[in-house]
Amino acid sequence: GEYYLTDVIAVMRSRGELVTAHVSKDPAINLGINNRADLAVVETEARSRILRQHMLDGVTIVDPATTWIDAGVTIGQDARIEPGTMLSGATEIGEEAVIGPHSTIIDSGIGRGCHVIQSYLNLCELAEGCSVGPFAYLRPGAKLEDGAKAGTFVEVKNSTIGPGSKVPHLAYVGDTDIGSNSNLGAGTITANYDGREKHRTKIGSDVKIGVDTMLVAPVEVGDGAYTGAGAVIRDNIPPGALSVSENDQRNVDDYAERLAARKQEGETSQ
Repeated sequence: GEYYLTDVIAVMRSRGELVTAHVSKDPAINLGINNRADLAVVETEARSRILRQHMLDGVTIVDPATTWIDAGVTIGQDARIEPGTMLSGATEIGEEAVIGPHSTIIDSGIGRGCHVIQSYLNLCELAEGCSVGPFAYLRPGAKLEDGAKAGTFVEVKNSTIGPGSKVPHLAYVGDTDIGSNSNLGAGTITANYDGREKHRTKIGSDVKIGVDTMLVAPVEVGDGAYTGAGAVIRDNIPPGALSVSENDQRNVDDYAERLAARKQEGETSQ
């Protein structure tokens, strides 16, 4: 039941059609695909041509053997693609951006001069001069404005990080709007889901969020406000205010000595 392209010649001759020969300067266009191994050979050739064209257009691709770029991807001049990078869909990479190593970007826009290191980005937008990673995860709807940062082990979803604002490490930012020049300390979490619906968090400009702060949405943090380390924020914070929620610290004196004594007693009784 398989049809061969070469059968067309006999069919056309039987119909009295004109059959002519064409000599191609590119033998690769005649490669046949009859199995997955053949498909891999053709895909490798197509990928090589895409990479070559980008390099001729002024893009540095450090290791073409480990780089995958879809046909629909556009890359600006003097961008640098490090090893282990995959760019797919309608992704656009700006001039002088550095992507990789080991990064995946899907259907996203990356602005001029951005750095994306060992991270996964899907359906997101980065303006100029943004920094992402290493090990960041930017989900659909993530938007970083000029000079913003989403650093190590940071996840961003359906959120805007304003100009110059930084989420340096170990944070989840979901359904959140952050103004300019704000900083979220390590361990910051926006608790956006109440079990039934998602809610938004709004963080103003020049805000300093202390480490291990939990922002329980819906909630707003005013411009220039601060939160103390370990704060659980359930109510709005006025501009310029400091919000803390802490329990009194209790120290148990001589605890280590008593623990060692109990351990010794246990070993003696065995």
